[in-house]
Amino acid sequence: MDKYERIIYWSDEDNKFIAEVPELAGCMADGSTPEEALRNSGVIISEWIETAKLLGREIPEPSGKLVNA
Repeated sequence: MDKYERIIYWSDEDNKFIAEVPELAGCMADGSTPEEALRNSGVIISEWIETAKLLGREIPEPSGKLVNA
């Protein structure tokens, strides 16, 4: 599993749990349970990194802690 931090919360608007990856702008996944959202976020992180590489964008190193922007 990658080492990017995830923040998991309930979204009334989506009626799902959301797993946000603060270090990767716009990277988030959802799921019916927190575990599913976490699992789905692993897939989305891989896709985010793959897309960033294709576009020649910088890929942040995991900090292992909350980053305040």
